[in-house]
Amino acid sequence: MSNTAMILIFVGLFLAGGVISFWKQKQAKGVILVLALGSVMCLGAGLMRL
Repeated sequence: MSNTAMILIFVGLFLAGGVISFWKQKQAKGVILVLALGSVMCLGAGLMRL
């Protein structure tokens, strides 16, 4: 597993944790949506680099 893939997957999981945290705090839906999209893109890019 390359370093880039590992970093992208880690960042994607970190952002997914932020989505869950912001959802529980009842933050603005736009912020949650942007975090979720970033998380999905990072995870997807990390998995494609494997």
